[in-house]
Amino acid sequence: MIKKASVGLLVVAMSMTSCVSKKIYNDLESKYSDLKKENRSISDENADLQKAKNQLELDRDKLTKDLADTKDDLAKQKSNLAAEQKKFKVLQDSYNALEKNSNDALESNMAKNRELLAQLEAKSKKLAEEQARLDKTASRLNELEAMIAAKEAAMKKLKETLSKALNGFEGKGLTVEQKNGKVYVSMENKLLFNSGSWAVGVEGRKAVVELGKVLGDNPDLSVLIEGHTDDDPYAGSGPIADNWDLSTKRATAIVNILGENKKINKQNLTAAGRSEFSPLASNATPEGKAKNRRIEIILTPRLDEIAEMLNSIN
Repeated sequence: MIKKASVGLLVVAMSMTSCVSKKIYNDLESKYSDLKKENRSISDENADLQKAKNQLELDRDKLTKDLADTKDDLAKQKSNLAAEQKKFKVLQDSYNALEKNSNDALESNMAKNRELLAQLEAKSKKLAEEQARLDKTASRLNELEAMIAAKEAAMKKLKETLSKALNGFEGKGLTVEQKNGKVYVSMENKLLFNSGSWAVGVEGRKAVVELGKVLGDNPDLSVLIEGHTDDDPYAGSGPIADNWDLSTKRATAIVNILGENKKINKQNLTAAGRSEFSPLASNATPEGKAKNRRIEIILTPRLDEIAEMLNSIN
C-alpha cells in the first residue's frame, strides 16, 4: 500500500509538470494499475479465508449432530447386546440340562443346540467387538465435545478479559461481544480516525494498544481486521481512489499498530477492506452512517486440533 501511495503521489505530481517524458508517465500509470490489481487479489484471498472459516463452523455443527446420532446408536447396540446375551444364557441353561439328561433320543437336538450355541457365541463376540469400537468412538467424540466446550469457554473468558481491558473506551464508540464462537471488537471511526483519514488518533491508538496486549497473551487466535465505510463517495484527494481504498488503508493502519507488539504473531493478522458493503445500520440517517463507519476486529480460535480429531474419528 505504501508503494501504491508513493506511485499515486508521483503520478499526480508529474501530471502537473510538462518536463516529464510520456514514457515515464505511462510506466508509472502501469505500476499503479498493477498495485491496484494486487490489492484486489489480496481482498479476494481474504474472502476465501473467511469462506474456509465458515465451512469449519458448519463442519463443527454437523459433528455435534453426528455425536448425538452416534450416542443414540450406541444405546441401541447396548440394548441389542443385552437381549442377545439373555438369549444366550437361556440356551446355555437349556443345553446344560439337555447334556445332563442326554440320551440317544436327544442327540440330534443336542447337536442342533451346539450349532446354535456356536452361532450365538460368534454373534456375541462380534457384538462385543462392535461394542468396543463404539465405546472407542464415543470416547473420541467425548474428547472432541470437551475440546469444543473448552474453545467456547476460552472465547467467553477472552471476551471478559477484553471488556475489562477496554472498559475505559466502551461508550466512546467501542463495543465487545461474543457470537458464533467468535469475539467481535467494533470501534467506530469517531474513536479512531478523522473524516477521510486513515491516521489513527491518540485516543484510538490507546485502545488498539490495549487490545494488542490481550492478543499478545492469546497467541492461538486468528485476527481479522475489517475496515468499513458508509455509502458516501470518497471526496478526498491524494492516493486514495475510493471507499475500498480508504477502508483497506484503515484496516492496515490498525494492523501496523498491533504489529508493534512483539508478542503478537503477525502471521495471525489479516487486514481487509469491506467499503460500504457490510453495513450495521441504514445509511439513510446520520446516526446509521456513523455506526457503519467502523473497524471490526474478529477473533477466531484456531481449529487445528478439532480438525485433526475429526479426521481421526472419520
